[in-house]
Amino acid sequence: MADGTEARTLRTVRRWLWIFIVCLVLSGLTAFPLRLETGWLTSAAEHAPTPPAALAWIERIRTGVAETDDRYPFLAYGTDWLAFAHLVIAGAFWGPLRDPVRNVWVIQWALGACAGILPLALICGPLRDIPLYWRFVDMSFGVVGAVPLLIVLRGIRRLEAAQATAQATDIPWRAAGSLH
Repeated sequence: MADGTEARTLRTVRRWLWIFIVCLVLSGLTAFPLRLETGWLTSAAEHAPTPPAALAWIERIRTGVAETDDRYPFLAYGTDWLAFAHLVIAGAFWGPLRDPVRNVWVIQWALGACAGILPLALICGPLRDIPLYWRFVDMSFGVVGAVPLLIVLRGIRRLEAAQATAQATDIPWRAAGSLH
């Protein structure tokens, strides 16, 4: 791989990593103001062409969050930890930003986490009375999250190949000197 192509690939990898990191951080930050957000969502759904079943579900969520917040505010501490976990996970991508090839395992781990969203939604969703269509919304986060990670992984594989080629071209010179 020519130096220009390798540099371009590295920029692409880092750009997609930043997109993924920003999305993780935003996802985490939105887990804090749930009462406010569910109010906004309900208002938006009431003013948009929303299927009745979806509107009923959104209103049920808003009511549940509000009543829980009024009567049992300590339960929101669980979503605070969820938010914190998103922020910590975003921090784990510092390694791949610095050295994507060495830290490819973080990308592989994140792809596994994205895949894990699917069985979690399918198994836990019915246990928590989550409607099927909402489970598909939840599962879409795993699918959508995997897209930039797969682009990053493909770029890292190209960088690995370029590094291997560069090392292979150095080896004959060293090997020739060591044979005599």
